Amino acid sequence: MASRRKGRILAFQALYFWESNRVPVEELVSFAWLEEQKRISLDEGTAVFSRVITAGTIENIDNIDKMIKNHLENWDISRLNRVDLAVLRMSIYSLMFQKDIPASIVIDEAIGISREFGTDDSYKFINGVLDSIRKTLLKPEETCACQI
Repeated sequence: MASRRKGRILAFQALYFWESNRVPVEELVSFAWLEEQKRISLDEGTAVFSRVITAGTIENIDNIDKMIKNHLENWDISRLNRVDLAVLRMSIYSLMFQKDIPASIVIDEAIGISREFGTDDSYKFINGVLDSIRKTLLKPEETCACQI
């Protein structure tokens, strides 16, 4: 699982880089920009996992950003700092499209990354937005309409 954590951090960094530079997806997921920094050694499993999240997020950016906008209260997406935006985008992609990964893991990882790279309050903000989105994405059969 450590490689998945590394993959999420790499996807976060790629999305942060993309937001700043708008490089083509192919160039972004080649991770050439990472090799220049020589910050992380990259095994193939980590690279593949990160590529899926990064490319999937960018391919679905309009729907993901719409989801963010719909779950911000008294706040505009343009005011989000780039760290929080990158963490939210990749996490929402995972919540929406990587159904094999439990939402609790996606949210816990997002909180961990935002604690490491964000501001002191980023993790609280990230947790609130992602939990709201998680509830929106729940399928009817996952909500208990228990009758006794």
